Amino acid sequence: MGTLTNKKALIIGAGAIGSFYGALLHKVGWQVSVVARSDASLVAEQGYQFESPLGDISWRPHKVYSNENNNEKFDYVVLCTKVLPSLDRAALLKPWVSDNTTIVLIQNGIEIEAPVLEAFPNNPLLSCLAFIAVTRVAPGKIVHKAFGRLKIGGYPHGNREVAQPFADALSAAGVAADVSEDIVYERWLKCVWNTPFNPASILANGADTMQMLEAPGGEAFIKTLMAEVVRVAAAAGYDLPADVVEANIAGTRAMPAYRNSMAIDYLHQRDTETEAILGNVVAVAKKHGVSVPHLETMWALIQIRNEPPRVSD
Repeated sequence: MGTLTNKKALIIGAGAIGSFYGALLHKVGWQVSVVARSDASLVAEQGYQFESPLGDISWRPHKVYSNENNNEKFDYVVLCTKVLPSLDRAALLKPWVSDNTTIVLIQNGIEIEAPVLEAFPNNPLLSCLAFIAVTRVAPGKIVHKAFGRLKIGGYPHGNREVAQPFADALSAAGVAADVSEDIVYERWLKCVWNTPFNPASILANGADTMQMLEAPGGEAFIKTLMAEVVRVAAAAGYDLPADVVEANIAGTRAMPAYRNSMAIDYLHQRDTETEAILGNVVAVAKKHGVSVPHLETMWALIQIRNEPPRVSD
């Protein structure tokens, strides 16, 4: 159990995702602190209150910080913020990372690791993908509906020696945590679902998965977007399974209607991860000369939609 307990971790971006994985690390005996913003005082006093099929995983962080650092050192700094062009992730990490810190990214998108690796070339970097339905319903209150599996891999190479203790801790807490030798492949695999469904939900005014699939032409459109992602992945050197599109559609139909994270952010008028999830895929397509007219059109329409309205003379 030496690799599982007595570790110190800091969660940056302790919303629904961050507080959930913080809860799991706390459950197995890690000393877990958080960087919080608007609800910092409430979380410091009451902790995080959870509804979850895992049972009572409510927890109180060891310390709650706003932005300042008192030079405390951490074994792991876990970044769970959205990936936004306006957010300098390296600057968020810098006050908390020492020479011996492992940096963990639990974030969506493709080609998101390079800026962090460039800023911290000597620190181990774990890139993670979360497969989970979890929502922050109020300050300090989280509803975990289903799943929680985490795919973990060292970036740019597997580095199982570093990834395995983190995976073991989460597995001991009751969720699957699998170590991948090629996390970039796993990111492309997840993009087959994320890149079509998330941005399309914005253009569909926050529609859920069943609304998108059941609308006339909806499933065909989603499949076309998925096929374009598969072609881009192949051009980048990642050949995905031949049945990946049909498998994603079948899996989506098998689960209850689901409003994805980008749809929720859109409905609440929050910034969305359009660039990390869609724009970066379009950029890779251009780099490799892959035609993706439907992805390009969707990206352009979202840019137009994001433009502030002009007042007529």
